[in-house]
Amino acid sequence: MMSLALRSLRHRAGGFVASFLVMFLGATMLMSFASMLDTAQHDAVDAGSEETLTTLASVVGGWGLLLVVFAVTSTLTLSVQQRGSDMALLRSVGATPAQIGRMVVGEAVVLSVLASLLAVPGAMFAGQALLDVLVDTDQVLPAVSYRFGPIGFAMGVGITLVAAVLAAWLAARRTARARVAEAVAAAATGRRRLGRIRVVAAVLFMAGGINLGVLTIVLDHGKTAEIMQTAGSASILVAIGLALLAPLLIRGVTGLLGGPLQRFAGVSGYLTVQNVRRRADRLGTVLMPIILFVGIGTGTFYMQAIENAATTAEGITKTNEQRNIETLNFVVIGTVVLFACIMLVNVLIAATTHRGREFGQQRLIGATPRQVRRMVGAEGVLLAVTGVLFGTIASLATVLPFTVARTEDVIPDTSLAIYLAIVAIATVVTMLASTATARRRLRTPAVEAVAA
Repeated sequence: MMSLALRSLRHRAGGFVASFLVMFLGATMLMSFASMLDTAQHDAVDAGSEETLTTLASVVGGWGLLLVVFAVTSTLTLSVQQRGSDMALLRSVGATPAQIGRMVVGEAVVLSVLASLLAVPGAMFAGQALLDVLVDTDQVLPAVSYRFGPIGFAMGVGITLVAAVLAAWLAARRTARARVAEAVAAAATGRRRLGRIRVVAAVLFMAGGINLGVLTIVLDHGKTAEIMQTAGSASILVAIGLALLAPLLIRGVTGLLGGPLQRFAGVSGYLTVQNVRRRADRLGTVLMPIILFVGIGTGTFYMQAIENAATTAEGITKTNEQRNIETLNFVVIGTVVLFACIMLVNVLIAATTHRGREFGQQRLIGATPRQVRRMVGAEGVLLAVTGVLFGTIASLATVLPFTVARTEDVIPDTSLAIYLAIVAIATVVTMLASTATARRRLRTPAVEAVAA
Protein backbone atom coordinates (compact mmCIF):
# COMPACT_ATOMS: atom_id res chain seq x y z
CA MET A 1 0.00 0.00 0.00
CA MET A 2 3.01 2.33 0.13
CA SER A 3 2.79 2.86 -3.63
CA LEU A 4 -0.88 3.80 -3.22
CA ALA A 5 0.09 6.19 -0.45
CA LEU A 6 2.69 7.85 -2.69
CA ARG A 7 0.18 8.20 -5.53
CA SER A 8 -2.31 9.70 -3.09
CA LEU A 9 0.28 12.21 -1.90
CA ARG A 10 1.07 13.26 -5.47
CA HIS A 11 -2.60 13.48 -6.47
CA ARG A 12 -3.74 15.43 -3.38
CA ALA A 13 -0.57 17.30 -2.45
CA GLY A 14 -2.49 20.45 -1.55
CA GLY A 15 -4.61 18.58 0.97
CA PHE A 16 -1.54 17.51 2.94
CA VAL A 17 0.00 20.96 3.33
CA ALA A 18 -1.55 21.57 6.77
CA SER A 19 -0.32 18.24 8.16
CA PHE A 20 3.13 18.72 6.66
CA LEU A 21 3.51 22.23 8.08
CA VAL A 22 2.50 21.12 11.59
CA MET A 23 4.96 18.21 11.43
CA PHE A 24 7.70 20.52 10.18
CA LEU A 25 7.15 23.09 12.92
CA GLY A 26 6.76 20.39 15.56
CA ALA A 27 9.98 18.67 14.56
CA THR A 28 11.78 22.03 14.55
CA MET A 29 10.60 22.80 18.07
CA LEU A 30 11.40 19.32 19.41
CA MET A 31 14.89 19.23 17.90
CA SER A 32 15.81 22.73 19.00
CA PHE A 33 15.02 21.97 22.66
CA ALA A 34 16.37 18.42 22.55
CA SER A 35 19.67 19.76 21.20
CA MET A 36 20.17 21.37 24.62
CA LEU A 37 20.77 17.82 25.86
CA ASP A 38 23.45 17.37 23.18
CA THR A 39 25.01 20.66 24.28
CA ALA A 40 24.90 19.66 27.96
CA GLN A 41 26.72 16.37 27.27
CA HIS A 42 29.95 18.11 26.26
CA ASP A 43 32.84 17.54 28.69
CA ALA A 44 33.67 21.25 28.89
CA VAL A 45 30.20 22.21 30.21
CA ASP A 46 30.16 23.15 33.91
CA ALA A 47 27.71 21.60 36.37
CA GLY A 48 25.51 24.71 36.67
CA SER A 49 25.17 25.15 32.91
CA GLU A 50 24.51 21.46 32.46
CA GLU A 51 21.66 21.57 34.99
CA THR A 52 20.09 24.60 33.30
CA LEU A 53 20.29 23.07 29.83
CA THR A 54 18.92 19.74 31.00
CA THR A 55 16.05 21.36 32.89
CA LEU A 56 15.10 23.52 29.92
CA ALA A 57 15.18 20.59 27.51
CA SER A 58 13.23 18.34 29.86
CA VAL A 59 10.49 20.76 30.93
CA VAL A 60 9.85 22.70 27.74
CA GLY A 61 10.70 19.81 25.46
CA GLY A 62 8.36 17.56 27.40
CA TRP A 63 5.40 19.88 27.05
CA GLY A 64 6.40 20.55 23.46
CA LEU A 65 6.29 16.81 22.83
CA LEU A 66 2.74 16.60 24.14
CA LEU A 67 1.60 19.58 22.10
CA VAL A 68 3.25 18.30 18.92
CA VAL A 69 1.54 14.92 19.30
CA PHE A 70 -1.76 16.73 19.88
CA ALA A 71 -1.27 19.06 16.90
CA VAL A 72 -0.26 16.30 14.50
CA THR A 73 -3.21 14.20 15.60
CA SER A 74 -5.61 17.11 15.05
CA THR A 75 -4.43 18.01 11.56
CA LEU A 76 -4.20 14.42 10.35
CA THR A 77 -7.68 13.73 11.70
CA LEU A 78 -8.98 16.77 9.78
CA SER A 79 -7.25 15.50 6.63
CA VAL A 80 -8.87 12.07 6.94
CA GLN A 81 -12.29 13.62 7.68
CA GLN A 82 -12.03 15.80 4.59
CA ARG A 83 -11.32 12.69 2.51
CA GLY A 84 -14.30 10.80 3.92
CA SER A 85 -15.97 10.53 0.51
CA ASP A 86 -12.76 9.13 -1.02
CA MET A 87 -12.51 6.56 1.78
CA ALA A 88 -16.15 5.59 1.26
CA LEU A 89 -15.55 5.21 -2.49
CA LEU A 90 -12.56 2.96 -1.88
CA ARG A 91 -14.65 0.82 0.47
CA SER A 92 -17.45 0.59 -2.08
CA VAL A 93 -15.09 -0.78 -4.77
CA GLY A 94 -13.65 -3.46 -2.50
CA ALA A 95 -10.82 -1.93 -0.47
CA THR A 96 -10.54 -3.49 2.99
CA PRO A 97 -10.23 -1.49 6.22
CA ALA A 98 -6.67 -2.79 6.61
CA GLN A 99 -5.69 -1.55 3.14
CA ILE A 100 -7.12 1.92 3.80
CA GLY A 101 -5.38 2.04 7.17
CA ARG A 102 -2.03 1.10 5.63
CA MET A 103 -2.47 3.74 2.94
CA VAL A 104 -3.15 6.52 5.46
CA VAL A 105 -0.29 5.38 7.71
CA GLY A 106 2.02 5.22 4.69
CA GLU A 107 1.14 8.81 3.80
CA ALA A 108 1.89 9.88 7.38
CA VAL A 109 5.27 8.12 7.36
CA VAL A 110 6.38 9.86 4.16
CA LEU A 111 5.19 13.28 5.36
CA SER A 112 6.75 12.99 8.84
CA VAL A 113 10.16 11.80 7.63
CA LEU A 114 10.33 14.50 4.94
CA ALA A 115 9.17 17.21 7.36
CA SER A 116 11.68 16.13 10.02
CA LEU A 117 14.64 16.12 7.64
CA LEU A 118 13.75 19.55 6.25
CA ALA A 119 13.38 20.88 9.81
CA VAL A 120 17.01 20.21 10.78
CA PRO A 121 18.52 23.54 9.57
CA GLY A 122 15.79 25.56 11.28
CA ALA A 123 16.17 23.53 14.48
CA MET A 124 19.91 24.20 14.55
CA PHE A 125 19.33 27.92 14.12
CA ALA A 126 16.61 27.98 16.82
CA GLY A 127 18.77 25.93 19.19
CA GLN A 128 21.67 28.34 18.81
CA ALA A 129 19.33 31.29 19.44
CA LEU A 130 17.98 29.57 22.55
CA LEU A 131 21.48 29.02 23.91
CA ASP A 132 22.34 32.69 23.23
CA VAL A 133 19.34 33.72 25.36
CA LEU A 134 20.54 31.54 28.22
CA VAL A 135 24.05 32.97 27.96
CA ASP A 136 22.80 36.56 27.80
CA THR A 137 20.74 36.03 30.98
CA ASP A 138 23.76 34.56 32.82
CA GLN A 139 22.20 31.15 33.19
CA VAL A 140 24.82 29.41 31.05
CA LEU A 141 28.49 30.33 30.90
CA PRO A 142 29.69 32.03 27.69
CA ALA A 143 32.27 29.27 27.18
CA VAL A 144 29.54 26.74 26.43
CA SER A 145 29.27 26.11 22.70
CA TYR A 146 26.19 24.87 20.90
CA ARG A 147 26.02 21.28 19.68
CA PHE A 148 23.39 19.62 17.55
CA GLY A 149 23.86 15.88 17.83
CA PRO A 150 22.16 12.49 17.83
CA ILE A 151 19.82 13.22 20.76
CA GLY A 152 18.20 16.23 19.10
CA PHE A 153 17.98 14.54 15.70
CA ALA A 154 16.65 11.24 17.03
CA MET A 155 14.02 12.88 19.23
CA GLY A 156 12.82 15.19 16.47
CA VAL A 157 12.55 12.50 13.81
CA GLY A 158 11.45 9.69 16.13
CA ILE A 159 8.75 11.55 18.04
CA THR A 160 7.33 13.19 14.91
CA LEU A 161 7.24 9.82 13.15
CA VAL A 162 5.60 8.01 16.07
CA ALA A 163 3.05 10.83 16.54
CA ALA A 164 2.19 10.82 12.84
CA VAL A 165 1.83 7.03 12.62
CA LEU A 166 -0.28 6.85 15.78
CA ALA A 167 -2.47 9.77 14.68
CA ALA A 168 -2.94 8.34 11.20
CA TRP A 169 -3.79 4.90 12.56
CA LEU A 170 -6.37 6.29 14.99
CA ALA A 171 -7.91 8.57 12.35
CA ALA A 172 -8.06 5.87 9.68
CA ARG A 173 -9.22 3.16 12.07
CA ARG A 174 -12.58 4.74 12.73
CA THR A 175 -13.20 5.68 9.11
CA ALA A 176 -12.09 2.35 7.70
CA ARG A 177 -14.05 0.20 10.17
CA ALA A 178 -17.36 1.90 9.46
CA ARG A 179 -19.76 0.14 7.14
CA VAL A 180 -19.83 1.44 3.59
CA ALA A 181 -23.31 3.01 3.99
CA GLU A 182 -22.25 4.62 7.28
CA ALA A 183 -19.04 5.92 5.72
CA VAL A 184 -20.96 7.50 2.82
CA ALA A 185 -23.44 9.11 5.22
CA ALA A 186 -20.66 10.41 7.48
CA ALA A 187 -18.80 11.86 4.51
CA ALA A 188 -21.96 13.64 3.33
CA THR A 189 -23.13 15.00 6.66
CA GLY A 190 -19.84 15.29 8.56
CA ARG A 191 -21.56 13.97 11.68
CA ARG A 192 -19.64 11.60 13.90
CA ARG A 193 -19.95 10.67 17.54
CA LEU A 194 -16.99 11.29 19.79
CA GLY A 195 -15.09 8.08 20.36
CA ARG A 196 -15.00 6.57 23.83
CA ILE A 197 -11.20 6.73 23.95
CA ARG A 198 -11.28 10.45 23.18
CA VAL A 199 -13.83 11.19 25.91
CA VAL A 200 -11.88 9.15 28.48
CA ALA A 201 -8.64 10.91 27.49
CA ALA A 202 -10.33 14.31 27.87
CA VAL A 203 -11.58 13.45 31.35
CA LEU A 204 -8.15 12.17 32.40
CA PHE A 205 -6.39 15.31 31.13
CA MET A 206 -8.81 17.62 32.93
CA ALA A 207 -8.65 15.56 36.11
CA GLY A 208 -4.86 15.71 35.98
CA GLY A 209 -4.94 19.49 35.55
CA ILE A 210 -7.36 19.96 38.44
CA ASN A 211 -5.20 17.71 40.61
CA LEU A 212 -2.14 19.85 39.83
CA GLY A 213 -4.13 22.97 40.72
CA VAL A 214 -4.98 21.47 44.12
CA LEU A 215 -1.33 20.49 44.64
CA THR A 216 -0.34 24.09 43.92
CA ILE A 217 -2.45 25.25 46.86
CA VAL A 218 -1.34 22.58 49.35
CA LEU A 219 2.40 22.52 48.53
CA ASP A 220 4.97 24.43 50.58
CA HIS A 221 4.44 28.00 49.38
CA GLY A 222 8.06 28.83 50.07
CA LYS A 223 9.11 26.65 47.14
CA THR A 224 8.28 28.96 44.26
CA ALA A 225 9.80 26.71 41.60
CA GLU A 226 7.65 23.74 42.60
CA ILE A 227 4.35 25.62 42.74
CA MET A 228 5.05 27.35 39.41
CA GLN A 229 5.73 24.00 37.82
CA THR A 230 2.50 22.44 39.06
CA ALA A 231 0.42 25.57 38.40
CA GLY A 232 1.79 26.10 34.91
CA SER A 233 1.15 22.48 33.96
CA ALA A 234 -2.45 22.62 35.21
CA SER A 235 -3.78 24.93 32.49
CA ILE A 236 -1.98 22.95 29.77
CA LEU A 237 -3.65 19.70 30.82
CA VAL A 238 -7.10 21.24 31.24
CA ALA A 239 -6.80 23.04 27.89
CA ILE A 240 -5.92 19.79 26.13
CA GLY A 241 -8.81 18.02 27.85
CA LEU A 242 -11.29 20.70 26.77
CA ALA A 243 -9.84 20.77 23.26
CA LEU A 244 -10.52 17.05 22.91
CA LEU A 245 -14.19 17.79 23.58
CA ALA A 246 -14.24 20.64 21.03
CA PRO A 247 -17.08 19.26 18.84
CA LEU A 248 -19.37 19.02 21.88
CA LEU A 249 -18.38 22.51 23.02
CA ILE A 250 -19.08 24.16 19.65
CA ARG A 251 -22.45 22.40 19.43
CA GLY A 252 -23.36 23.61 22.93
CA VAL A 253 -22.45 27.23 22.25
CA THR A 254 -24.27 27.13 18.91
CA GLY A 255 -27.35 25.81 20.69
CA LEU A 256 -27.27 28.81 23.03
CA LEU A 257 -26.41 31.49 20.47
CA GLY A 258 -28.04 29.99 17.38
CA GLY A 259 -31.44 31.65 17.87
CA PRO A 260 -30.14 35.21 18.39
CA LEU A 261 -27.64 34.74 15.55
CA GLN A 262 -30.35 33.73 13.09
CA ARG A 263 -32.54 36.68 14.08
CA PHE A 264 -29.64 39.10 13.80
CA ALA A 265 -27.95 37.82 10.62
CA GLY A 266 -30.96 36.47 8.70
CA VAL A 267 -30.09 34.03 5.91
CA SER A 268 -26.39 34.09 6.75
CA GLY A 269 -27.18 33.32 10.38
CA TYR A 270 -29.39 30.39 9.37
CA LEU A 271 -26.66 29.00 7.10
CA THR A 272 -24.13 29.43 9.89
CA VAL A 273 -26.16 27.48 12.45
CA GLN A 274 -26.93 24.66 10.02
CA ASN A 275 -23.30 24.40 8.91
CA VAL A 276 -21.92 24.40 12.44
CA ARG A 277 -24.34 21.67 13.50
CA ARG A 278 -23.47 19.60 10.44
CA ARG A 279 -19.72 20.23 10.52
CA ALA A 280 -19.12 20.31 14.28
CA ASP A 281 -16.42 17.62 14.09
CA ARG A 282 -14.35 19.52 11.52
CA LEU A 283 -14.94 22.88 13.17
CA GLY A 284 -13.93 21.23 16.44
CA THR A 285 -10.49 20.66 14.96
CA VAL A 286 -10.26 24.40 14.26
CA LEU A 287 -11.49 25.18 17.79
CA MET A 288 -8.72 23.14 19.43
CA PRO A 289 -5.81 25.55 18.83
CA ILE A 290 -7.94 28.52 19.95
CA ILE A 291 -8.55 26.85 23.31
CA LEU A 292 -4.85 25.97 23.64
CA PHE A 293 -3.73 29.47 22.64
CA VAL A 294 -6.04 31.28 25.08
CA GLY A 295 -5.76 28.76 27.93
CA ILE A 296 -2.00 28.25 27.99
CA GLY A 297 -1.10 31.82 27.06
CA THR A 298 -3.38 33.42 29.66
CA GLY A 299 -2.44 30.96 32.40
CA THR A 300 1.32 31.23 31.97
CA PHE A 301 1.47 34.98 31.36
CA TYR A 302 -0.63 35.73 34.43
CA MET A 303 1.30 33.26 36.57
CA GLN A 304 4.52 35.11 35.82
CA ALA A 305 2.83 38.50 36.28
CA ILE A 306 1.53 37.42 39.70
CA GLU A 307 4.98 36.19 40.68
CA ASN A 308 6.64 39.44 39.57
CA ALA A 309 4.10 41.53 41.50
CA ALA A 310 4.53 39.41 44.63
CA THR A 311 8.33 39.63 44.45
CA THR A 312 8.18 43.41 44.05
CA ALA A 313 5.72 43.77 46.96
CA GLU A 314 8.05 41.74 49.20
CA GLY A 315 11.00 43.96 48.25
CA ILE A 316 13.07 40.93 47.28
CA THR A 317 15.78 40.95 44.63
CA LYS A 318 15.34 38.06 42.23
CA THR A 319 17.79 35.22 42.64
CA ASN A 320 19.44 33.46 39.72
CA GLU A 321 16.96 30.60 40.16
CA GLN A 322 14.02 33.02 39.93
CA ARG A 323 15.46 34.60 36.78
CA ASN A 324 15.95 31.12 35.39
CA ILE A 325 12.31 30.24 36.07
CA GLU A 326 11.12 33.52 34.55
CA THR A 327 13.14 32.94 31.39
CA LEU A 328 11.87 29.37 31.24
CA ASN A 329 8.27 30.55 31.55
CA PHE A 330 8.64 33.14 28.81
CA VAL A 331 10.32 30.58 26.55
CA VAL A 332 7.40 28.24 27.20
CA ILE A 333 4.91 31.03 26.51
CA GLY A 334 6.65 32.15 23.35
CA THR A 335 7.09 28.66 21.94
CA VAL A 336 3.69 27.25 22.82
CA VAL A 337 1.69 30.36 21.96
CA LEU A 338 3.49 30.81 18.63
CA PHE A 339 3.03 27.13 17.79
CA ALA A 340 -0.66 27.25 18.73
CA CYS A 341 -1.16 30.45 16.71
CA ILE A 342 0.50 28.99 13.61
CA MET A 343 -1.48 25.79 14.07
CA LEU A 344 -4.68 27.85 14.26
CA VAL A 345 -3.95 29.74 11.04
CA ASN A 346 -2.83 26.54 9.33
CA VAL A 347 -5.92 24.54 10.29
CA LEU A 348 -8.31 27.41 9.50
CA ILE A 349 -6.88 27.85 6.01
CA ALA A 350 -6.94 24.09 5.37
CA ALA A 351 -10.52 23.72 6.63
CA THR A 352 -11.85 26.73 4.68
CA THR A 353 -9.97 25.94 1.46
CA HIS A 354 -11.55 22.48 1.39
CA ARG A 355 -15.04 24.05 1.36
CA GLY A 356 -14.87 25.40 -2.19
CA ARG A 357 -17.38 22.82 -3.43
CA GLU A 358 -19.73 23.57 -0.51
CA PHE A 359 -19.60 27.30 -1.22
CA GLY A 360 -20.33 26.63 -4.88
CA GLN A 361 -23.38 24.52 -4.04
CA GLN A 362 -24.73 27.20 -1.72
CA ARG A 363 -24.37 29.81 -4.45
CA LEU A 364 -26.08 27.58 -7.03
CA ILE A 365 -29.17 27.23 -4.80
CA GLY A 366 -29.46 31.00 -4.34
CA ALA A 367 -26.99 32.23 -1.72
CA THR A 368 -25.03 35.30 -2.76
CA PRO A 369 -21.24 35.56 -2.28
CA ARG A 370 -21.89 38.23 0.37
CA GLN A 371 -24.16 35.86 2.30
CA VAL A 372 -21.55 33.10 2.13
CA ARG A 373 -18.87 35.49 3.40
CA ARG A 374 -21.13 36.59 6.24
CA MET A 375 -21.80 32.94 7.05
CA VAL A 376 -18.06 32.23 7.32
CA GLY A 377 -17.61 35.37 9.41
CA ALA A 378 -20.39 34.28 11.77
CA GLU A 379 -18.78 30.85 12.07
CA GLY A 380 -15.55 32.61 12.99
CA VAL A 381 -17.37 34.56 15.70
CA LEU A 382 -18.83 31.34 17.15
CA LEU A 383 -15.41 29.69 17.07
CA ALA A 384 -13.74 32.69 18.70
CA VAL A 385 -16.39 32.99 21.41
CA THR A 386 -16.23 29.27 22.19
CA GLY A 387 -12.43 29.16 22.14
CA VAL A 388 -12.06 32.23 24.35
CA LEU A 389 -14.70 30.98 26.80
CA PHE A 390 -13.22 27.53 27.34
CA GLY A 391 -9.63 28.74 27.00
CA THR A 392 -10.37 31.16 29.83
CA ILE A 393 -11.81 28.32 31.91
CA ALA A 394 -8.64 26.31 31.29
CA SER A 395 -6.41 29.23 32.32
CA LEU A 396 -8.19 29.46 35.69
CA ALA A 397 -6.65 26.08 36.59
CA THR A 398 -3.33 27.95 36.75
CA VAL A 399 -4.31 31.49 37.73
CA LEU A 400 -6.56 30.84 40.74
CA PRO A 401 -4.44 28.17 42.52
CA PHE A 402 -1.22 30.14 41.98
CA THR A 403 -2.85 33.34 43.25
CA VAL A 404 -3.95 31.56 46.43
CA ALA A 405 -0.55 29.93 46.90
CA ARG A 406 1.50 33.06 46.24
CA THR A 407 -0.63 35.88 47.66
CA GLU A 408 -3.34 34.13 49.73
CA ASP A 409 -5.93 36.03 47.69
CA VAL A 410 -8.38 34.37 45.32
CA ILE A 411 -8.52 36.96 42.53
CA PRO A 412 -5.16 38.23 41.20
CA ASP A 413 -4.51 41.95 41.50
CA THR A 414 -3.17 42.31 37.96
CA SER A 415 -4.12 44.24 34.86
CA LEU A 416 -6.62 42.90 32.33
CA ALA A 417 -4.38 44.12 29.51
CA ILE A 418 -2.67 40.74 29.08
CA TYR A 419 -5.95 38.88 28.84
CA LEU A 420 -7.51 41.40 26.46
CA ALA A 421 -4.44 41.21 24.21
CA ILE A 422 -4.60 37.41 24.06
CA VAL A 423 -8.35 37.48 23.33
CA ALA A 424 -7.84 40.11 20.63
CA ILE A 425 -5.10 38.09 18.92
CA ALA A 426 -7.17 34.89 18.99
CA THR A 427 -10.23 36.67 17.60
CA VAL A 428 -8.42 38.62 14.88
CA VAL A 429 -6.43 35.60 13.70
CA THR A 430 -9.57 33.43 13.59
CA MET A 431 -11.59 36.00 11.65
CA LEU A 432 -8.86 37.02 9.21
CA ALA A 433 -7.71 33.50 8.36
CA SER A 434 -11.22 32.17 7.73
CA THR A 435 -12.74 35.15 5.91
CA ALA A 436 -9.68 35.84 3.75
CA THR A 437 -9.53 32.21 2.63
CA ALA A 438 -13.28 32.14 1.94
CA ARG A 439 -13.06 35.33 -0.09
CA ARG A 440 -10.34 33.77 -2.22
CA ARG A 441 -12.35 30.57 -2.75
CA LEU A 442 -15.42 32.57 -3.78
CA ARG A 443 -13.52 34.01 -6.72
CA THR A 444 -13.97 30.66 -8.46
CA PRO A 445 -17.24 30.51 -10.44
CA ALA A 446 -19.86 28.38 -8.67
CA VAL A 447 -20.17 25.83 -11.47
CA GLU A 448 -16.41 25.30 -11.59
CA ALA A 449 -16.21 24.99 -7.80
CA VAL A 450 -18.91 22.27 -7.75
CA ALA A 451 -17.32 20.39 -10.64
CA ALA A 452 -13.83 20.45 -9.08
